[in-house]
Amino acid sequence: MSAASQLPKVFVVRSFPPEGISRLKQHCQVTVHEGEHTATRQEILDGARGMDALFIYPQVKIDKELLDAAGSQLKVIGTFSVGLDHIDIDLCKERGIKVGYTPDVLTTATAEAGVALVMATARRIQECIQAVKDGVWGTAWDNAMWLAGKEIAGSVIGIVGLGRIGLAIAKRLAAFEVSKILYTGRNPRPESADPIGAEFVTFDQLLEQSDFVIVACSANDSNKGLFDESAFKKMKRTAILVNISRGVVVDQDALYNALKSGEIGAAGLDVTTPEPLPTSSPLLTLPNCLVTPHIASCTVSTRNAMCELIVDNILAGLEGRPLKTPVC
Repeated sequence: MSAASQLPKVFVVRSFPPEGISRLKQHCQVTVHEGEHTATRQEILDGARGMDALFIYPQVKIDKELLDAAGSQLKVIGTFSVGLDHIDIDLCKERGIKVGYTPDVLTTATAEAGVALVMATARRIQECIQAVKDGVWGTAWDNAMWLAGKEIAGSVIGIVGLGRIGLAIAKRLAAFEVSKILYTGRNPRPESADPIGAEFVTFDQLLEQSDFVIVACSANDSNKGLFDESAFKKMKRTAILVNISRGVVVDQDALYNALKSGEIGAAGLDVTTPEPLPTSSPLLTLPNCLVTPHIASCTVSTRNAMCELIVDNILAGLEGRPLKTPVC
């Protein structure tokens, strides 16, 4: 038996930054799905069979079916994400499978993307770009309020979930000389909030008072559909919703109705349900809804750091060492 055949086996479900994968290949037998299309569910099930570790991303659902397909030798799963709603964590714990994720390293990039969505929706950038493409730039200047946007300065910022990313967004927006920053969540977080003067309020208070509502909480069963018809009715008619959490936190049908009717002012979404969002989605017909393709963490340095962290976690799990950033 060759030395290579004795190395642990790792299935990587799509291409990731090559430096990290090259390092993984130095210690493991690595199979990477590199087809022209995203791996199908069946290809993922087949690829996982007999593997000691899996390198996945949020679109790969880790459930009983996949764990059964992989087999009892599976030791560790590394997910290229902070969100964990695609993984049955309890089942992994029950089977003794370690799970690692990528906190911290994507905080800066995701916070910057959140601020970018705030700015883009506030200043109606999508409509501005379309006006240039349509050739109506100069013809509309007779109207002094044409494409008039909303200033961040002096506004009330509301953040749902003052974790690492929510706090990073709050710190950046504070520099815009906002009126105040509100936040809500399960419990007050004075150690994070006090240095930036953020005030803990109820969810309803945040909706009623905020000019910008930024969703930065982790997704779980308790907050699926949190932003529903009743939530939008409590928001200001000029309010802007930004979601960089997960699509399931927002009822997209209710959001469409709220945007279409003018119940709220605009929305900027980096996450949707499903992903990718079908091109037939009614949200994409609205000029006041800006959708980006789940790229908040997508910078060169961040993606490389995420990959390196997952490789660290996988190698640690295979060698029986504590994971660098464990979920379980």
